[in-house]
Amino acid sequence: MKKEQVLRCQLSVWFPLFRHCTIRSIVLPLPQDVIDYLLDDGTLVVSGRNEAPSCSQTNESSDEEQDVQWSDDENVTTLTAPEFPDFAARVQEAINSLGGIVFPKLNWSAPRDAAWIALNGSLKCNNLSDIFLLLKSSDFITHDLTRPFLHCTDDSPDPKIDTQLVLRKWCELIPGGEFRCFVKENKLIGVTQRDHTQYYDHVCRQEAAILGSIVDFFKDKVQYKFPDEDFVFDVYRDSQGRVWIIDFNPFGEVTNSLLFTWEELTSGQNLSEGAPADLDEPVFRYITSEMTVQPSPYLSYRLPKDFVDLSRGEDAHKLIDFLKLTRNQEPENSDED
Repeated sequence: MKKEQVLRCQLSVWFPLFRHCTIRSIVLPLPQDVIDYLLDDGTLVVSGRNEAPSCSQTNESSDEEQDVQWSDDENVTTLTAPEFPDFAARVQEAINSLGGIVFPKLNWSAPRDAAWIALNGSLKCNNLSDIFLLLKSSDFITHDLTRPFLHCTDDSPDPKIDTQLVLRKWCELIPGGEFRCFVKENKLIGVTQRDHTQYYDHVCRQEAAILGSIVDFFKDKVQYKFPDEDFVFDVYRDSQGRVWIIDFNPFGEVTNSLLFTWEELTSGQNLSEGAPADLDEPVFRYITSEMTVQPSPYLSYRLPKDFVDLSRGEDAHKLIDFLKLTRNQEPENSDED
């Protein structure tokens, strides 16, 4: 994977080519002071709130609640979030023009790993405060800001990046309608269910129709039109069989291969194992039963890693230590009884 390939997957690069078959979006340059705020490792203080503080209560406690106080000493420390009035005004104008609710991301990544921290449990935002909360809580966003070329193989200097905030019109997409498509040498070689944490009966029943509509869409709208010949793109197939582009990603390990492996995709070995004999058709992989459901890839971002390793059985030493701890606690519990 080359750095040029990563650059071409920025939404601001591909959006003008495919605006007719993707979600309405607005791209805003991200000022340096906002970038510094997002990368600040200090206490999470969310800026950008539109609502004024409530003044309905007149007692003394209401005044105290307006400030965050961390000390009982005379020198009280009050945390104050930085404000970006000009940027906030541009963001709110863009949100309003997109219908009042948006889905935020940066040049490449959306803060999907931080959805758990939002009050609505999703990436649905209607003000800058919602956006900042997600962006500051996301490891994906930190990767975009600090190491976007991490898995690139070329040794050339990192190109200069104009960091951007992308606001996309909010659409209620059913996860079972999202698919990831892998293209190598301008040939669609694989399609996979994007949400592999669930079994969707309609995918099994409509396998041929789903694959057919994605292949037709690729040939009509995408093939030979994207600047690279190796890339990954995500699509959404709606209830009427229409296909829409969601995003483009680099063809490499920085992109989640989901139900494939990158060894299969790059070498072609074992790729068509168990697939139809038609070599012109891409391999289509999806969850075939509830028994093959896989854990959410975002689980590790909301729980301590030790808990996740135990739940998945990925660290035998941690499991042994946990069993020993449980065994040592049993006599204590029996004595109490």
